[in-house]
Amino acid sequence: MKALLRIFRPSRKLALIIGGSALLAGVSGGAAVYVGKDRLLGDEESADGVACTDVNLVTIKKQDHVWVRKYIKTEPVDGMTRIKTALRVAQAVYEAQKPDLVQVVVLDENGPTLRSDIRGRAIGADVVYIAHPDKMVEGLDDKPYTARYYDGKASEQGLFYGERIELPDDRIAALNASLKDPADCIDPVAVASTKKESKPEAKEPEEPSAEEQAAKDAAAPGEAASAEAPPAKSGH
Repeated sequence: MKALLRIFRPSRKLALIIGGSALLAGVSGGAAVYVGKDRLLGDEESADGVACTDVNLVTIKKQDHVWVRKYIKTEPVDGMTRIKTALRVAQAVYEAQKPDLVQVVVLDENGPTLRSDIRGRAIGADVVYIAHPDKMVEGLDDKPYTARYYDGKASEQGLFYGERIELPDDRIAALNASLKDPADCIDPVAVASTKKESKPEAKEPEEPSAEEQAAKDAAAPGEAASAEAPPAKSGH
């Protein structure tokens, strides 16, 4: 399992930690703040989060385990909306692939897209879902979800500021239960391919059949005669 943990981290500063929790921990220079339910009750109107776009997908298969990490980006939204979006996408990915672990990393629409640059404050939120924690690591607590986010907005460069908030288990469970439509993000490659296939091809005009041309000439004999007759010669 130690070997699994080593291969599933994108950089030295970004590690997936499993040991009571499975969480992407970005080096940010600040400690995570564990907050209670009263801090997190706002913004209930968007229970499913917001629309998102795929950035990258990493699938690791090792020692009979399948781990999926998905990077997505959203428009500028608050931290709780990012968490709701990540929870929704994690559910969608699990339903589609049934991996042992799903991790969804939320970036700002102006944030980095290269995995080597996705660390620290470039990560606005992340959620880890383990459907069966007892099968992942022996002695792991029964904790299927972990979630954290930065409560500040993103800069023009897509870097997030504010405190790093770690959600309590009961709050994560409540948010997860409130999801109504576990829809995945938009895949820009698939959308572009669909548009290309659905674009109508220009058709060349078809030549009329002999019968159609004869009927057309009969309907306008004057035009047909003038078109076929040679020009009149001048008497001069």
